[in-house]
Amino acid sequence: MTSAARARATAAASVAGILVALVLVWEGYKAFGQATGVELGVRTNDRAMPHVWDIAGALVAPARRGGEDVLAVLLLQAAWVTWRTALVGFVAGAVGGTALGLLLVRSRVAERGLMPYVVASQTVPVLAIAPVLITWARRSELPLWVPIAILSGYLAFYPVTIATVRGLRSPDPLARELLRSYASSGGQRFRLLELPAALPFLFPALKIAATASVIGAIVGELPAGQSDGLGRQILGFAASFSSAPEKLFASVAAAALLGLVFVGLVTATERLLLHGRGAPSGAAT
Repeated sequence: MTSAARARATAAASVAGILVALVLVWEGYKAFGQATGVELGVRTNDRAMPHVWDIAGALVAPARRGGEDVLAVLLLQAAWVTWRTALVGFVAGAVGGTALGLLLVRSRVAERGLMPYVVASQTVPVLAIAPVLITWARRSELPLWVPIAILSGYLAFYPVTIATVRGLRSPDPLARELLRSYASSGGQRFRLLELPAALPFLFPALKIAATASVIGAIVGELPAGQSDGLGRQILGFAASFSSAPEKLFASVAAAALLGLVFVGLVTATERLLLHGRGAPSGAAT
């Protein structure tokens, strides 16, 4: 077995081990609470904390009483709708964040003028922005997925911007001076030195942006009233939590799985582009 295969096997075993540990903690706490009556803030009855196998069983049962749609199929379709919107926001946020980071590196004036607003933008609650975007979109007769994608891009652009700035400034000054001594142009320095140095910083930020874009899409679907996304499914099952809590937990697990799959796609792209290169010291993980 090659070192790469061993690394993948170790990573898979680690993920499986953590998942098993979480299941054991969940079921252990539930069994402890039911046996002793001691509950640490969360009730352990089946209406508040269903068994893991009940949650898994709900995935192959009808999503709603008297319906024919299996819950797993319904959640898969909803995840596809949410992911398409999140992908648009992710791409917009990644492109916008990279361009903004490049501007901040190239212009000290832009950095001094814009960086405070870039940082302050992340202090505004997402739940306060979403209704405003939805209202503007409806008055402008835009499709509902547009403001949802904007919200996803809003959450995705910040980590990409910061990583781009750090990455473009990471090359050794001696390497910059060497290229200048060869009379290289700014474009050549960017292509040969700055961009390769920035990529190991950029991809960890893109992983964060991927999960943030999914969160933005789910949050945006709530005030938008988009009935076929994960956000509305979670909201609907939350309303019936007292009678079928396992369905809400299953929908939350589907949202988490969607984020993991998205990050996995970014990771696969990273391995393809950065094959054989190590992450630089100081890059995010």
